[in-house]
Amino acid sequence: MNLPVTGEQLTFMALAGIAALMAVGVVVLNNPVRSAMCLVVNFFFLAFIYFTLNAQLLGISQILVYTGAIMVLFLFVVMLLNLGGKQIFKERRDFKPILGMVVGVSLFGMISSQLILPMLKVDQIRADNAYGAPQSIGKTLFTNYVWPFEIASVLLLVGIVGSILLAKRRV
Repeated sequence: MNLPVTGEQLTFMALAGIAALMAVGVVVLNNPVRSAMCLVVNFFFLAFIYFTLNAQLLGISQILVYTGAIMVLFLFVVMLLNLGGKQIFKERRDFKPILGMVVGVSLFGMISSQLILPMLKVDQIRADNAYGAPQSIGKTLFTNYVWPFEIASVLLLVGIVGSILLAKRRV
């Protein structure tokens, strides 16, 4: 039974393929700055995948939190430690890359046989259009989870005030 491939499936396959290639680039590249840039591109393509799944808030959070905040911090640490310089010590005849490739190819084979091939037979799975939208998440957050949200806000405020007080003592 051959099912025709839809445009949504082609879009997902293209985005997932580029995200997977960038994930491989994170692991394979020796330069930490280039590896971090591959991770940034991977985060963007994961956000695009979330957008195609109608999870707009998750996609926006992916871009703002991971790509914006965490990767800036990571690149700052890489630049601060000067990890992009030349390596002083070189290992000879290391078997770890070969073992890593064998394990990676075998894991990919197991995942494709158990997950990807059965998913090709699935026709369509759709969630409600409001699922994952910022409006529905905001409504749930401020009705059902208002107290945990407020407690988290107060804890963040206490942390900010505490860090300012600790910084002023050292000056």
